Amino acid sequence: MNIRRATQEDYDAVWSLTKPVIREGRTYPLPQDLDKDGALAYWFALDKDVFIAEQGKVPVGVYYIRPNNAGPGNHVCNCGYVTNAEFRGQGIAAQLCEHSLKQARHMGYRAMQYNLVVSTNKPAVHLWTKMGFEIVGRLPMAFQDPVEGDVEAYVMFQKL
Repeated sequence: MNIRRATQEDYDAVWSLTKPVIREGRTYPLPQDLDKDGALAYWFALDKDVFIAEQGKVPVGVYYIRPNNAGPGNHVCNCGYVTNAEFRGQGIAAQLCEHSLKQARHMGYRAMQYNLVVSTNKPAVHLWTKMGFEIVGRLPMAFQDPVEGDVEAYVMFQKL
């Protein structure tokens, strides 16, 4: 698998990865009807660096890294990840996370924080814990799951 910085040429690939997750509405706090332009504006916002993972020519995952806050909070980064549904369970998310942790250190961040890990996203909670993140906060009713209704979300943190 190759992970590299995404460019404008990757917009269609990023949309193909993120669209099913957005439409499902179970892991990202984005409107389920968000269109391609809106999704790409979110993923490629000026404060984000985006990386895409490929196996051969097939896009298998994407993540962004950005400062979690501005000013005195900019030493902590935040990331968001999506894995191609056809490749889930093959360690892609773990490789994306490993890459993002290395990238964060290289960029001078001193910690990484996930602001909204949906409690019903058990694979993500398990993986992030395995990767060294701790649940440092619980947010009751923070996410409106289209299947389960209002569910808890976690703030997860790792010092780098």
